[in-house]
Amino acid sequence: MTSAGYDDGFLGIPIPLPGPAEERPLRELPYSRFTVLLDPSRRLAAVTAVNIDGAALRDVSRSGEWRLDPRVPADEQAGPELYAGNDLDRGHLVRRRDPGWGEAAEAREATEATFFYTNAAPQAAAFNQSKDLWLGLEDHVLQYAGATAQRVSVFTAPVLASGDPIYRGVAIPRRFFKVAAWAAATEYGMPRLEAAGFVLDQSELLDVRQGAFVVPRLGSFRTFQAPIAELADLAGVELGPLVDADVLAAPAVRGEGGWRHLLTPEDVRLR
Repeated sequence: MTSAGYDDGFLGIPIPLPGPAEERPLRELPYSRFTVLLDPSRRLAAVTAVNIDGAALRDVSRSGEWRLDPRVPADEQAGPELYAGNDLDRGHLVRRRDPGWGEAAEAREATEATFFYTNAAPQAAAFNQSKDLWLGLEDHVLQYAGATAQRVSVFTAPVLASGDPIYRGVAIPRRFFKVAAWAAATEYGMPRLEAAGFVLDQSELLDVRQGAFVVPRLGSFRTFQAPIAELADLAGVELGPLVDADVLAAPAVRGEGGWRHLLTPEDVRLR
């Protein structure tokens, strides 16, 4: 397995791999073109980081089976027993296609590496437009970046909160965060870092009373665009230069503030 991992200089502007705001033991696991910081106490990722070259993406057929990472003790990973016989999906944190660029063999290896359980997080299987929007946010950002800047770095993870409901010994995250970053062209020829932050909320779909997972008859996923500084506080991670690069902090949108409930890609503010 190639394990070059996340490249912090991929955009031409340094973006350090995010880490926890308060020091705690994490396992740094590099894969091909992405890195997972695993929280062994929660058995889930605290942060994932992937580099996407939109100009070199390949249409790699789906292959790969979910498996434990042999570099990590099995009891530090939320494995197949969590997802058996219920309505929980193995939600890719780094999407399967995101690292699938470049030479064909490298692209296939990178996409197959996304099937390690270290890159999975439990998500309610119910499908609706909001979850569909969440899955397409990277594509939306790549399209916005345009022909002159088709590289994006994306940071995704569950929000590992203290009050998350316990199911089969694993605290199930109620929210997920995502930050996409790109280098924008400027009139002076020097690239400028820009970023946008998002939250997926599945709180209404989690019911683990009496030790079972039940999908409520009413409820939905909700997707928000949110200030990156607030995401950093919410998730307890250091997002470094991404906070100052937040497009929601720009004068054109600063007056709106707060979280923006997204229903379609057109609701996303990238300028």
